Amino acid sequence: MTSPTATNVAQGDARVDLQAGIVHGDVNFYRLPPDPSPEEQFNAALKYLRARVRDEARRFIEKAVAGGYATTEVQFYRLIALLSGRTLRQLGTEELDRLDAICTSLPELDDRDEWAAGLKAIIRILGPVNAAEAELVIKEIDALNQRQRDWIYGHLDALLEGAMQDEMWQRSVTLAKTQRTADDRLNRVWKFFHPTPAQPRTLPVEPPAVALRDWLRVGAGTALFTFAFVKLTILVAAHGELDSNLGLLVSLAGLAAFCIGGADRYYRRTRLRKKDAGMRPPRQRRPEAPPGGFARKVDRLFNRYFGRYVPRGTDRAHWLAQTAGIRRQLRDELVEIYREQRIEAEQIAWLVRYLVSDVREQWERDTLTAYRHQLQSPGTTMALYIGGLVALTAGSLWAVPAAVMAAPLQGIAWCLLAVASAVPALRSSFRIVAERRRVTADQAERADKEAARWAAYHRWQRKLSDKPSDTEMAAWLEGDRKVLVDQAMRQYRLRPSQVIAHAFIEAPANSCKKARYPRGPWRYSRYRLLLFLLTDDGVRQVNIDLDFEAAVDRTTQRLNYRFDAVAAVRIDGIAARQQTFELTLFSGEPVSVLVSESDNEALQHNEDPTRIAELSLDASGLSHTLHVLEGIAAEGKEWVRHRRQRADARLANLASTVRGLLD
Repeated sequence: MTSPTATNVAQGDARVDLQAGIVHGDVNFYRLPPDPSPEEQFNAALKYLRARVRDEARRFIEKAVAGGYATTEVQFYRLIALLSGRTLRQLGTEELDRLDAICTSLPELDDRDEWAAGLKAIIRILGPVNAAEAELVIKEIDALNQRQRDWIYGHLDALLEGAMQDEMWQRSVTLAKTQRTADDRLNRVWKFFHPTPAQPRTLPVEPPAVALRDWLRVGAGTALFTFAFVKLTILVAAHGELDSNLGLLVSLAGLAAFCIGGADRYYRRTRLRKKDAGMRPPRQRRPEAPPGGFARKVDRLFNRYFGRYVPRGTDRAHWLAQTAGIRRQLRDELVEIYREQRIEAEQIAWLVRYLVSDVREQWERDTLTAYRHQLQSPGTTMALYIGGLVALTAGSLWAVPAAVMAAPLQGIAWCLLAVASAVPALRSSFRIVAERRRVTADQAERADKEAARWAAYHRWQRKLSDKPSDTEMAAWLEGDRKVLVDQAMRQYRLRPSQVIAHAFIEAPANSCKKARYPRGPWRYSRYRLLLFLLTDDGVRQVNIDLDFEAAVDRTTQRLNYRFDAVAAVRIDGIAARQQTFELTLFSGEPVSVLVSESDNEALQHNEDPTRIAELSLDASGLSHTLHVLEGIAAEGKEWVRHRRQRADARLANLASTVRGLLD
């Protein structure tokens, strides 16, 4: 055996940069009622067992049994939970006592009971099996229904020894290779790490913003203009010429036409300027949002997707420069309507993608500035505007001289008053009409936006509807682990019967995503795995990076060392905060891996942070791995020998109990 120089898996304080965890709070998978019945406790145990959270599964099964729920089905899963993933010699004294108690308490097994048949198969594995009986035991397991057969091959493959262990291991690996990509894993697994999408929102329409002075100008101006016009009408009538009276009527009609056309023209021009302003790139660079805040995360989302969704045949730099204004406008809208603590940026990533793709589609259809055509003043508006102005001017030139001739001072005074009151009143009335039309147009646009965003939201929900369950994630991960163990044994040219035990240290990889169900263990998109194979000659260690979403693994390091080369094994930190696994060899630096971090910010109501950390470590198998490595560090190879001796003495007594059950 070589004595390698171990290198750190994570340097320094072994800190791993993790993305914020996602808790699927809309899922009640692991939740129990306040006073659960024994049957409900058993069902919860099955969920945890499928998720490979073995200690929690055992705890719930024992509660169900203590409550009087002890059918043959319960006893079958009781044995599975106790023995899962371990050899008989790896069981501690307390676990051997429990195994003996379970076997002793079993009733007479009726062959007509399918669960009794499964129990008999497990019990037969527990007893001494010679080479001649091995094939019969395998056939007995194969004769079970698929559910029981998969449980035994998936959990109890390490119980046997010799040729029977090799055969059972190969069947277990074959099952794992099928399960690790089952149920469309590669197209579904990413959905587990996607947060529940936030429902679409739109900015509320701003109410009409009309200044008080505009209302005063319109009211006072209209009153004064009416008064002045009436006075002018009296003067013109006193002059006695019909043409002058017609001129007043023409000027009044022209004023009405000018008001109608001018108000529409003013509204269109102001709305066009506002929309153009939103499209133009900002003149000044805005200060960046605070790091780690919601606004900064939304900035990154828009930068990411605008950089990714470039229209066909368009230069990326040109696209980004031309859409800087609309990008800023959309970003500001989302920051404004979603800026609250319970909404994470990733929950609106779907909306950002939709908005960016919508901009791209408009760019490709050349409709991004279609509003300019829509807001152009039509011919009728310009005819009313220009025609009214001409009629107003002509009528005034026709009627005003008559009024002045009738009463020079009064005529001039009333004309000046009419003009002075009409001009500001018209301007203010244009603003009031434009503001009211703006509200109507904004409400229509908001309704269209809401309809489009809700349609996109429902499409995204349908895409996420087949999000994998936690038990599926556990089954896929267990398949990966089993295949990795098989690959390592093949690399080292080892048969399963030559491996005393195998154990994993399972840690999140740097910058990975993580998610869980309430009261469930954390699952990661990428793992850093340390695999230990214990043989009579020493320890084989394989460091592996596993991309869980792609089901792709990469071996980063292989180490071989004797049992006595292990100087120390320890876990630093407490479960509710940060925990680091550290393995120290006499010949090198410690191998450090961060196995858990504080997740208090991702806790749901009534969740205990320590309990969640314990569930995650239970699912990773850390306690089992730590137990094995600590024994090696304390006693070296003697630990293996002593363990075998202690277990063999107990198993000899267990064998008589097993034979009694099978007779």
